[in-house]
Amino acid sequence: MNSIRQVPSRVKTKRTETNLGAEREHFDKQQLSSISKAINSNEAPVKEKHARRIILGTHREKGAFTFWSYALGLPLSSNSILSWKFCHVVHKVLRDGHHNSLQDCMRHHSNIVETGQLWGNLHDRYGQLVALYAKLLCTKMEFHMKHSEIRANLEVTDEVLERVAGTDINNVFQLTVEVFDYLDTELRLAETVIRQLNTSIAISTLTSGQCRLSPLIQVIQDCSHLYHFTVKLLFKLHACLPADTLQGHRDRFHDQFHSLKTFFNKARDMMYFKRLIQIPKLPESPPNFLHAASLAKHARPVVVIPDEDEPEQVDDDDDDPEPLINVSDVTMPSMTVPQQFDIFDQTFGPANGGFDDRDIQIENLKRDFELLRADLERVKGEAQRYITQLKSQINSLEAELEEQRVQKQRALVENEQLRMELEATRRRNAEHESVQATFGEAETRAQATEQRYNKLKEKHTELVSSHAELLRKSADTVKMLSATQQTQEEVERTKQQLAFEVDRIKQDADMKLEEQKFEMEKLKREFEEKKAEVERVKGTLQSNEKVGEQLTRSMSALQAEKERLMHSVSEKEAALSSLRHAAQLQQSSLQQERERSTRELGELQGRLQEKSSREEQLQQKLLDEQFSLLQGTVSEAESIIQDAVAKLDDPLHIRCTSSPDYLVSRAEATLGSIDKVTKGHSDYRTNMRDAGGLLRALTQFSHLAADTIINGSATAHMAPTDHADRLTENCRGCATQSLQFLKDLKSKASLQRADPASIRIVVQKILRLGEELRPKGMDVRQDELGDLVDKEMAATSAAIEEAVRRIDEMMNQARKDTSGVKLEVNERILYSCTDLMKAIHLLVLTSTDLQKEIVEGGRGAATIKEFYARNSRWTEGLISASKAVGWGATQMVESADKVVLHTGKYEELIVCSHEIAASTAQLVASSKVKADRNSTKLTALQQASRRVNEMAANVVASTKTGQEHLEDKDTMDFSGMSLIKLKMEEMESQVKVLELENQLGNERLRLGELRKKHYDIAGVPAADLSEGNGLAPSSASEPSSPKPSKPSIMRKPALAQKPNLPPKNMFR
Repeated sequence: MNSIRQVPSRVKTKRTETNLGAEREHFDKQQLSSISKAINSNEAPVKEKHARRIILGTHREKGAFTFWSYALGLPLSSNSILSWKFCHVVHKVLRDGHHNSLQDCMRHHSNIVETGQLWGNLHDRYGQLVALYAKLLCTKMEFHMKHSEIRANLEVTDEVLERVAGTDINNVFQLTVEVFDYLDTELRLAETVIRQLNTSIAISTLTSGQCRLSPLIQVIQDCSHLYHFTVKLLFKLHACLPADTLQGHRDRFHDQFHSLKTFFNKARDMMYFKRLIQIPKLPESPPNFLHAASLAKHARPVVVIPDEDEPEQVDDDDDDPEPLINVSDVTMPSMTVPQQFDIFDQTFGPANGGFDDRDIQIENLKRDFELLRADLERVKGEAQRYITQLKSQINSLEAELEEQRVQKQRALVENEQLRMELEATRRRNAEHESVQATFGEAETRAQATEQRYNKLKEKHTELVSSHAELLRKSADTVKMLSATQQTQEEVERTKQQLAFEVDRIKQDADMKLEEQKFEMEKLKREFEEKKAEVERVKGTLQSNEKVGEQLTRSMSALQAEKERLMHSVSEKEAALSSLRHAAQLQQSSLQQERERSTRELGELQGRLQEKSSREEQLQQKLLDEQFSLLQGTVSEAESIIQDAVAKLDDPLHIRCTSSPDYLVSRAEATLGSIDKVTKGHSDYRTNMRDAGGLLRALTQFSHLAADTIINGSATAHMAPTDHADRLTENCRGCATQSLQFLKDLKSKASLQRADPASIRIVVQKILRLGEELRPKGMDVRQDELGDLVDKEMAATSAAIEEAVRRIDEMMNQARKDTSGVKLEVNERILYSCTDLMKAIHLLVLTSTDLQKEIVEGGRGAATIKEFYARNSRWTEGLISASKAVGWGATQMVESADKVVLHTGKYEELIVCSHEIAASTAQLVASSKVKADRNSTKLTALQQASRRVNEMAANVVASTKTGQEHLEDKDTMDFSGMSLIKLKMEEMESQVKVLELENQLGNERLRLGELRKKHYDIAGVPAADLSEGNGLAPSSASEPSSPKPSKPSIMRKPALAQKPNLPPKNMFR
């Protein structure tokens, strides 16, 4: 029964293999027919139905393997139109074919490159287009292989483009360049096609024009997407890079935009494209990438291919239309399996009450079918490769056969030529024998011929002498022509005509002489031969009267020939005399023309000398005017600098002051003007006809140098004595060097050696002195320090009040959420934190009162802001301390909240307490610097500080107590352990102790480095770190130093030195 059930599977397998083989054969035949009809040498566009069948074939076999197996056999190197259509079909396959077609086409990249190079080197109209099209296809394949997420038809969303570009700006930059290159190849092909065609309606409707224009449909589709890509990528680049960096990208985009717009407008006007494609309209002007808002105005150009339901005219040799879906593999099992099941059911009946093991067999058959299908695909692939190899071998053998045929045909032609030459030789031999038979009758004719030869020889001698005379005259004429060639173009043309005539006459004479010489040689040879013949037939002349009569007639004929030759010689002599007369006339006309040209040349030379002298006078006048302008400018610059030097000794100028910042700005501007003067001086020495650049530079330099001298003296009035003396001396040196440089410019002798380098050195010294006098670290203006102090004290008070409020809220919440020991611990900690916040609030109020007392007692007649500005270093320390107190209060509230919620550590609360104690100590020290020692408010501030320290200690004690109450201490029971076990536990404990000690040492080192870095950032010198309060020792003795430290306005406040707490013993 099993053998019977296996019969249908074998039958089914044979039928399936037969159907697959027939179907594959039909598919290959259809593809070959479509490729041969689409790619041919007819100058007509590729039919859409043939290209559609090729594209459907790629989707059916999931690649372009079959297409390339037939395309490789096409004779692309023999016809440019065939290559053009081949590129068009490959472009269609890349755009609309299966996505695996790109890999198949990339395997034959070298074939496309070779085809383009071949036709690019030939001067053929279609060949140029094929070279450009091949380069476009190679660029397209390389781009899409590199960016596989972008399909070959370029129809991707903006999200996919963003993903391909990525976030690295270098990748975006590279992708933009590649898209530019891609679009350049498209536009270059389109421009070349349109340039070769006339844009009138008649040309675009002919098949020859449509053959060139049909690939532009795919080019238009590509260009619309590439234009959108470039716009998106350029906006993205301008969002990340400066505009100057992308100037080249913008220029390249503008060129491509105008080229693309011109191409679209020309294509839109052609009748051929109006029924096949709707071309989008680009905006009038390119997008403005410098404004990001312009991206919203950009609209993606959309190309529409209208659907035409035109019935296709089926050719007589067209194959049957290919079905879009292959249903043979699906219909065969559905038609055969039910019949098999019915036969088996009718024969054997259903087993086991309707359930049969045929289901298992069906599953087995399906698995076998899948295995057989995989084997079939593998066999088909190998067979296809073998077929491709055999076809290539057949093509090579056919080429060799064709070459052999050509060689055979050439050999047949050569044999025929040799046979004809042999026949001609035989005929000439027969004629020669007949002529020799008549030589016996030519004695008289030979004598006449000898006389004729002598006369012709004399005539030849006369012709040779006349020819030599003509050659001498021709040489003279050539010399005269060469002498007059440089004067007039018309004389050149006349000379060329004359030379041509002389050469022609010479050639004619030579040819005639050669002909006569050849004829005489021939006659001489005939005479010798005939003379020999005459000697042989002298004995037979008297016996043959008929021969005498024939000789008489021959002599009369020779006499007539002689007369004819004499007449031709006379005609030649007449022609030579006429040519001699014409040459004399031409020579006289050339002599007259040469004399006239000589006169005109003399007049032109006189005018040229007059014009040259006038130009030299104007040049000298221009140089004098430029130098006089330079002298006037130099004089004015000297007066400006001398006026500035005079103000240095003016008693009224002593009251003038200036800031080092302004002096530095003036000195930097002066250095810039010196560079301009140097450049203008070098330009003037190179071209002394233009002194404009030097004049402008000297004008700017004189004003800036005078401004630097005056402001340097004014800055010296407020500087220390040493700096003031050096600054004044350098200002005078600057004036001296400037006047010396200007003095050198006033004289032509010293103009070349004038050098402003010494002025630059002096101005650089002034710049360095100004930078030394400039106050360091002035992030905040001094007039704002007073307001900043009040703001920081108010902000600190507000932060403390907010901390008290939050602690109350945490207290209420803890009472709701906890009970028992936890509630007791939380209440104790929060109560201690509340007391600490109240003590800090009292400290801030007391510090504010003491600060007001200090300001009122120390400002005198000045305002509060002026007092703070004058004591900027003390003010900055006060601000830093106030910020530290407010920040510490906020951190304590955060830590307490975490401890209550059991999300933080008790150690954080302890550290915050130490931070607050250190910050209050810093605030007290800052206030104590300016306070009177006998002030009652200072005493109150010290008491408030001690109160804060006590409350901070209470917080630490409450925290530690609560931590001990809440920690579960396990009783250490070692009674059940052996000696070895105890020893192992002891060793593990020692290892853990060593690890923790090592971690503790490393953490302490890290803490020290962090504190050192913090003090460096806060502006405290490293030598003052040991003070422990965060203030420099010199702040009390020098409150009004001219170099205040940089205030810590927008940073975390400086922390005080932390107490060194001993580590808690974890093991006893």
